[in-house]
Amino acid sequence: MQMTLVKNPDTSGHMNLAYKVARVVYAHTGGVSLPLVCAFTSMIKNLSDASGVDISNLIMDQTIFPALSAGNENHSRLHVAANTRAFQMCVRTACRMLMGQLPDSCYGATRFHASDIIPAWATSRGYIADIDGILFYL
Repeated sequence: MQMTLVKNPDTSGHMNLAYKVARVVYAHTGGVSLPLVCAFTSMIKNLSDASGVDISNLIMDQTIFPALSAGNENHSRLHVAANTRAFQMCVRTACRMLMGQLPDSCYGATRFHASDIIPAWATSRGYIADIDGILFYL
């Protein structure tokens, strides 16, 4: 039996970044619905554009994405199996965002939180969208 080494044809790292974004999106949304995944992913793009911080650096910020913190209740979702249907939806959406083909479905939002908590920064702002239990803010 002869074995052949299969190399990743993505030399740009585009898919690596898509998987990183998808893991953050899945950790916060659970892949509950396509509208939520699209809104959350477009919020990441909005925040990157508004702050001037590259997406690859932005998605590693625990102050923005609390699920990255080991103590967060959703931290374990970061380790979702890659073949899970809901996670694959997040990957496809992240790819669309990275290719510039994802419309802004969160109305320009750059911040978020789950509806069951209210962080201090949110008390002086009004949310602009409530999608499946995630509130989005400008």
